[in-house]
Amino acid sequence: MAKAGAAAGPGEAPARVRVDKWLWAARFYKTRTLAAQAIDAGQVRINGERVKPAHAVAAGAKVEVRKSALAWIVEVTAVSERRGSATDAALLYRETAESAAARAKAIAERAAAAAVRGSGRPTKKDRRKLEDFLNEP
Repeated sequence: MAKAGAAAGPGEAPARVRVDKWLWAARFYKTRTLAAQAIDAGQVRINGERVKPAHAVAAGAKVEVRKSALAWIVEVTAVSERRGSATDAALLYRETAESAAARAKAIAERAAAAAVRGSGRPTKKDRRKLEDFLNEP
């Protein structure tokens, strides 16, 4: 009988993996160090609770990830200790519909705000138009 923390055999997938390793394998973060720093900062929660980087995550867990003003709420469908391709990483979790809609709305709002701000410093033509407008009687 295998222990709960024992490593899986060569042909078996692990039943539980460290959360920092899973976040790295699922491609939420580029390195395990960045994943561990995010966990320590409280940007990652499992089943609504703050955890440490060594906390084990298993299939069926609900993981909340906040990263650069965006939030993902995903359900773990599989665990992996190895980082694979993006298509392999997408099989490790399933995002909730509410999370996807909220993220799409936040991205659209950011794009709209960027469009309103303009493209930076006005050109000479823009400055002349502004001067003409301000000097009108």
